[in-house]
Amino acid sequence: MTSRRQLLQALGALPLLGACAAGTPTSPANFTPSGVPLRRVKVSDERVIRTIAGLRPFRRNGFNVSAEQRSAKTLIHNYGHGGGGISLSWGSSSLAVEFAGVGSGRNCAVIGSGVMGLTTARLAQDRGWNVTIYSKDLPPDTTSNVAGGQWSPTSVYDQEFMTPAFRRQFDRAMAIAYRYFQNLAGPRYGVRWISNYNLADDSPDEGDFQNRYARFYPQLRDLAPGEHPFPVSLARHYDTMLIEPAVFLPAVMADFFGAGGKINIREFADSGEILTLEEDVIFNCTGLGSHALFGDEMLMPIKGQLTFLLPQEEVEFNIIGNGGLYMFPRSDGILLGGTYERNEWSLEPDPEATRRIIDGHRAFFEAMHDPWAT
Repeated sequence: MTSRRQLLQALGALPLLGACAAGTPTSPANFTPSGVPLRRVKVSDERVIRTIAGLRPFRRNGFNVSAEQRSAKTLIHNYGHGGGGISLSWGSSSLAVEFAGVGSGRNCAVIGSGVMGLTTARLAQDRGWNVTIYSKDLPPDTTSNVAGGQWSPTSVYDQEFMTPAFRRQFDRAMAIAYRYFQNLAGPRYGVRWISNYNLADDSPDEGDFQNRYARFYPQLRDLAPGEHPFPVSLARHYDTMLIEPAVFLPAVMADFFGAGGKINIREFADSGEILTLEEDVIFNCTGLGSHALFGDEMLMPIKGQLTFLLPQEEVEFNIIGNGGLYMFPRSDGILLGGTYERNEWSLEPDPEATRRIIDGHRAFFEAMHDPWAT
């Protein structure tokens, strides 16, 4: 049986045959290394379906995965992942549940139902714990639902604050999450491999993120002018996984319920109230909430704003670095992003930022070479 994607790729090849017959053959530059056609995104105001904003929980010295004893309770923190929350989720949560050990028949609490809360809860269940999630909000009303979802744990820390101990945690979390997400690839969890193009006018430094962690970025290569169809000098290609929050988070929550998990809708005024819970082991996965609940002054919001266009099924690649903009094609729409505001707590979209994001992407894709465009 022919799949939908196979049919789309076959249809995309039909104009190619016509172009060759007309004497204007396409080039390998118009395909990803895996052979997927690079098609132009149709950007216009009439194709906009929504604009939203979210706050990334960022710590300059990196995420906090640690354990402490408070009032005879074991409190395990797992928060502060900046722009790498979904990417690192299974890995960071694996580190967190290691502090709890095995708990066959024992009860634990998870505070928060974003991606860290859900993955922590599932991994705790796998270790034998009976888990109750306490949260004031549930998906789709969590910060994790506003994430772009591309697997690449960047914007997690400031390099000058990196310590050897955190580097070890980060490297382990990255490796675990990378492998775990591969097991989830497919429509049930909304995870798929996709080509990425990082755009620049100059060659990246040898010590940049993808070079340092090249083992996590297959088909990593730098493309010169003429080797790609984009209106920039250089494009760096690599494959990574795209994780769609609107599919992934409900699937993990269904797994949580299927394993006997419980959810208690509740908001806590302070950490003292959390410590009155009956469970002896408590996982703090409150993200930005840890600023008020646990007094973490290193924690700050980074506001990100997204505009979505109508879905465009023939587009199957990510763009990053188009003047600070980025594009991910998801089943719920073409995601256009491009804001990164530190210490901004407002969740209201900025109309000027919306205009910049739409106009910047429109100019970029209109200048992109697409031999199949009509």
